[in-house]
Amino acid sequence: MNTYRIKHLRELEAEAIYIIREVAAQFERPVLLFSGGKDSIVLVHLSLKAFWPARIPYPLLHIDTGHNFAETLAYRDRLVERIGATLLVGSVQETIDQGRVVEERGVNASRNVLQTTTLLDTIARYRFDAAIGGARRDEEKARAKERIFSHRDEFGQWDPKNQRPELWNIFNGRKLMGEHFRVFPISNWTEMDVWQYILLEQIEMPSLYFTHRRKVFQRDGVWLADAPFMMKRQGEEVVEMDVRCRTIGDVTCTGVTLSMADSVEDIVNEIAATRVTERGGRYDDRRSDAAMEDRKREGYF
Repeated sequence: MNTYRIKHLRELEAEAIYIIREVAAQFERPVLLFSGGKDSIVLVHLSLKAFWPARIPYPLLHIDTGHNFAETLAYRDRLVERIGATLLVGSVQETIDQGRVVEERGVNASRNVLQTTTLLDTIARYRFDAAIGGARRDEEKARAKERIFSHRDEFGQWDPKNQRPELWNIFNGRKLMGEHFRVFPISNWTEMDVWQYILLEQIEMPSLYFTHRRKVFQRDGVWLADAPFMMKRQGEEVVEMDVRCRTIGDVTCTGVTLSMADSVEDIVNEIAATRVTERGGRYDDRRSDAAMEDRKREGYF
């Protein structure tokens, strides 16, 4: 990695750490949203740097759909134990059992959308006033509209037409009772920045990101991992292939990539050569052209 790239990554790191410290200074009850994906892992790493040698002054919150990859949960538990963090888990299954949401049915059923209610309920239960998330502006067009300090109303909803200006890195965290903020410290990072930073810092990553043998099937041009709760259409054949995850989320909507990348260096090279966007393999984004923005308005990550 050349000197220019390292300098660029250190500037991004400094900006993110500044934002993270602003959260700790401006809010009383912040939390870090942890999915087990690369962006939230980098946020944990940045948080450790921001407050070292003290521990991270806020808990990690994982919204468990009940349809997570087993590797994600194993990595999450190892990380929390290693850094001595507090882990809180919101259960989508409990939200279903309480009748707060209705489980989707059919071959395209997913619990990804149901996470919104569980997340908002958990934020309200613990009275969190800021939730730090790993969204980046290069991921998806709806996220490109997002401020770094993203205000949410008393219903947890986001209004893309009513956002506060953020000039000269001055962030306005003022809010009314019941409102909260989502904060995105790595908004100005790209997927390449994230992976090159992981390479630079030698951050341990879940095995899902590297090539491995897995049973998969193809649906509408997307390779999906097979699982007992995945209903198949007629003609969808399960095969074993060498794949890796480019993003990590609920199994039902996380597309896998045919790949032989078995190191971070290989992943960096693969991303440099690809012409497919990171979320190009996310099956849930295919529900509609505005799927992400609709979910964000309702309180999604």
